[in-house]
Amino acid sequence: MTRRMIACGLLVLASVTACGTRSLEEAAQTLPTAPSTPSSTASSSAPAPDNPQAVSPDGKRCDSAALKGEIVPTDAGAGNRYGKFVVTNGGTVPCTLNGYSGFQLENGSGAVPTKLERKADPGPATLTLAPGAKASANLHWSVVPAGSEPVEGSCQPEPSKVAAIPPNETAPLSMPWNLGPVCSGGRIEISAFYAS
Repeated sequence: MTRRMIACGLLVLASVTACGTRSLEEAAQTLPTAPSTPSSTASSSAPAPDNPQAVSPDGKRCDSAALKGEIVPTDAGAGNRYGKFVVTNGGTVPCTLNGYSGFQLENGSGAVPTKLERKADPGPATLTLAPGAKASANLHWSVVPAGSEPVEGSCQPEPSKVAAIPPNETAPLSMPWNLGPVCSGGRIEISAFYAS
């Protein structure tokens, strides 16, 4: 009798399990989820530097076709030179920029030695540029020969233009460079873009 009751209990349990319950995976797939709130979205999906997913609310990242660029000198002293790489949204809709630009000095013969060093002040932050709005990246370089560079004449071949690639893009912006040679093997410090 006891054996029959145990067997019946197991049979009932097996049929309830087979017919009336789901596995945890199945249950999790059908559970309703709470809608996202702006604060939860911002905290969980804050973009990383140079994040290709960091785009404006309308889904457009600032690309080379929308941006216009220029190199602007800002200061000079004791062999140091400072400038800004300024981009303007020349498009008709807002776009997002986040991170560092690529930067290659060039002249009529091709590439000129360029050693780009990223600086964290200011560091990467997502910027939404309205049409006509600007963002800048700080530049710093030296005109004092270093190492085996010649003391007389130009320390490096003199660039006449620069090819700068916006963050997460592959097509460069081409701009004139009228700021002389860049010594120390073409070493240029660059910051991330910030609103300007």
